[in-house]
Amino acid sequence: MKGTILFNPYDGYAVQKRKIVRMQEEFAALGTTIEVVANDGFAAYVKDGKIKCDLQTDFVLYFDKERICARLLEKAGIPVFNSAAATEICDDKMLTHAVLADSGIPMPDTVAGPLCYNPDAEVGNDCYLGKVVQTLGLPVVVKECHGSFGEQVCLCDSLPQLKAKLAEIKMKPYLLQRYERQSCGRDMRVIVIGGKAVCAMLRTNDVDFRANAALGGKCKGVDVPTEIASLCQKAAQIVGLDYCGVDVLLSDRPKLCEINSNAMFEMAEQVTGVNVARLYAEHILNKIK
Repeated sequence: MKGTILFNPYDGYAVQKRKIVRMQEEFAALGTTIEVVANDGFAAYVKDGKIKCDLQTDFVLYFDKERICARLLEKAGIPVFNSAAATEICDDKMLTHAVLADSGIPMPDTVAGPLCYNPDAEVGNDCYLGKVVQTLGLPVVVKECHGSFGEQVCLCDSLPQLKAKLAEIKMKPYLLQRYERQSCGRDMRVIVIGGKAVCAMLRTNDVDFRANAALGGKCKGVDVPTEIASLCQKAAQIVGLDYCGVDVLLSDRPKLCEINSNAMFEMAEQVTGVNVARLYAEHILNKIK
């Protein structure tokens, strides 16, 4: 059996490169060769009204967020992990909340920001800002719908700060979210593979409300509480994910913050001792066979 890793050629993060190597290692140990291909070479495209795919592979690990190529690969009959639909849902953080709404999964109060199409328009009038404060309170979390490693997330403490931030990102999809004060600088990352929570990290940050390891958060391996495991497994099942990292805010009642379909696992392997790469590789091969 032969597989392919399709990765974003513009992703310069070293942790992504090490993830690719780990997956190659574990697949090799299971007797499967993995070819690594940059997703800028027309792996799948439309030619004469039909899908053209030059990949000779049994499956694709899709380490990218570009959704069209993944959909074309699936239409060409190639299994893609994660699926194009699941990846698209996770890549848009507001869409994630919309899909999971009314499912019994607790989440912070969240509203979609109005998308602006006019770069000269003024955004954030008093009426709108007043509605935000009435609905979500202050401080309020402002989060771009597309982003990674917590880099596109900020906390606005005042109306002037909020207005300035909205003016900065007005041409991008974004969401506004109630600030979960009890979870400031603290959350839990849970890795779910094949519908099972296999390991978790408690992440803490003493200098930032965001607990991401990429932003200086300290990680510690922990057992997954039953309530949190059930929450994460249910979310992964609803979205249709074979593999993901679920971020949970640790308030009085744990709440789902977001789901990462292309979650890094280097730190999780280090602090938990769980061979995440092997479990994911085994899940893929078992599902295909």
